[in-house]
Amino acid sequence: MLKNIPSIIPPDLLKILMEMGHGNEIVIGDGNFPAAAYAQRLVRCDGHGVPQVLDAILKLMPLDTYVDAPLTLMQVVEQDSPEPEIWSEYRKIAEKYEPDNCKFEQMERYAFYERAKEAYAVIATGESAIYANIILKKGVVK
Repeated sequence: MLKNIPSIIPPDLLKILMEMGHGNEIVIGDGNFPAAAYAQRLVRCDGHGVPQVLDAILKLMPLDTYVDAPLTLMQVVEQDSPEPEIWSEYRKIAEKYEPDNCKFEQMERYAFYERAKEAYAVIATGESAIYANIILKKGVVK
């Protein structure tokens, strides 16, 4: 056991977060995201939701300050609903840890999938909310 490491972070995820360098990206996918198909490194967090995993990661990992938006959301398809409620949770979590750097961008669904293939790792969660996928770009510890 270690102190101050959120218990939701499994050992393989902690290792991945340590291995990642500035500019590397990690995807937190909802339960519908094809994580195993796209992941170079897959971490299973099936019993958890994206907000809880996001909160735990942002306690440990800085976001990139050298890009316009270090957080990327999957854009809602036009015929689906308006902005997902879960996105407001993401904003609150990001503001808690990165108040000056919690900028979000949206990316078209298939472009998001292609970007996810290039991510350092993908986390598969059991999140049931739709459009709950998010990409985080790692920054530097100052």
